[in-house]
Formats: sequence, structure tokens, C-alpha cells
Amino acid sequence: MSNARETLPKLLEIDGFVGACIVDINSGMTLGAIGGGGIDLEAAAAGNTEVVRAKRKTMKALDLADDIEDMLITLGKAYHIIRPLQSNDSLFVYLVLDRSKANLAMARLTLRSIEKDLVVV
Repeated sequence: MSNARETLPKLLEIDGFVGACIVDINSGMTLGAIGGGGIDLEAAAAGNTEVVRAKRKTMKALDLADDIEDMLITLGKAYHIIRPLQSNDSLFVYLVLDRSKANLAMARLTLRSIEKDLVVV
């Protein structure tokens, strides 16, 4: 098990890493961040909180008895991955990758592995 301070540097190892943060869904605030590459991670955290809330609301309206594994937003130059924590559904990891340098499948696999060890209390 590792905490946010120990987990965030592990994300640097993902090919194409630009920035990442751990976000509280209730407030939209970051609990920790690393990198950014010109991206305002605080603003992104707040905006992506709304994305997660909207998806959960839609799933509830559709009566989908399932959990979000991760959400992928593909841009022309970047991948943005939102991964709610399995251990705490009020938190998510937000990861930004340079699309020209990233291997999306490997990034998702690595993020899944890192997320399993993350404990935030």
C-alpha cells in the first residue's frame, strides 16, 4: 500500500507522461499533483470532477449497475485518463499523456496497477 505522496512519482514512469493529480470528487480539489506541462491541473481537476459526476448521474438514470473503470478523453495531441479509485469512490486519478509518446494500452495497465496500491484516508 502507498499514499498519494508515494504514488504520484510512480506515474512519471509512464511513457508520454505530462501531468497527474489525485482529485476529491466531492470538492473538485486536488489532494496532490505532479507535472503539468503547461496544463493547469487544479482547473482540470475541477472540470473533470463534473465529467465524473455527470457520467455517474447518467449511469444511475439508465439503471446501470456497474462501476467506471476509467474514462478516456482523446485529443489531437494528448490522452486524458480519469480513473476513479476502487478503494475510495470519492477520489480519482487524472492523468495527462502526450499522445505522440504514449502507449495507451500500457498506460492504462500501469495506471490500474498503481491505483490498486494507492490508499488515501
